[in-house]
Amino acid sequence: MKLTYIKNDDKYRTIRQVLKKKFNISNRLLIKLKKENKIFLNDKNIYLDYILNYNDKVEVFIDFKEDSSNIKPVKMKLNIVYEDEYFIVLNKPYNVPIHPSILHYEDTLSNGLKYYFNENKIDKKIRPVNRLDRNTSGLVIFAKNEYIQELFIKQMSTHLIHKEYIALLEGIVKNDEGIINEPILRKKDSIIERCVSPDGDTAITTYKVIQRYNNYSLVKFKLITR
Repeated sequence: MKLTYIKNDDKYRTIRQVLKKKFNISNRLLIKLKKENKIFLNDKNIYLDYILNYNDKVEVFIDFKEDSSNIKPVKMKLNIVYEDEYFIVLNKPYNVPIHPSILHYEDTLSNGLKYYFNENKIDKKIRPVNRLDRNTSGLVIFAKNEYIQELFIKQMSTHLIHKEYIALLEGIVKNDEGIINEPILRKKDSIIERCVSPDGDTAITTYKVIQRYNNYSLVKFKLITR
């Protein structure tokens, strides 16, 4: 992946400003790019605070080979919804974890993606942008480099990307739509279950009823807080 900038009459005076403000490169990645000599001005390496001249060309190469040997590659059928050189979107089935763990060492979405990366000579770490619980099905985005991962995380924090869930609920939801605004706290002696408590964190979710059945409601939820 290559980022390119040609100096014009804009506000960016130095290479550092271009990388930080135009490309939104984090300090951590900036240090790594500098250390690996991946930043060029007119095809030459140069210091970051160089003052740019009109028509100067800045190029940044984000093409690191990365080790992901901590994840075992396992052949499995992946439902690939979209893929390009920057990221891949997988439709995660129900009952499949995203990350390997002690109880799920080689049956996760990351294991299958690692096998797929190996088969296609993609020497990148496994970087999920969003996460879903094991028993939730839906779309999971994996970034193919840390720069793309950082951009996605920033878009999620500013709500340019949001999560929507569809759930089948037992019982009839009376209102067609509404807002749930109740503080949520982790249940005592549980690492998974949550409960409504005045001591909990703010949690706001909007909902809209899609369909009502005999004693069930199909409802769409949108998370406002995360």
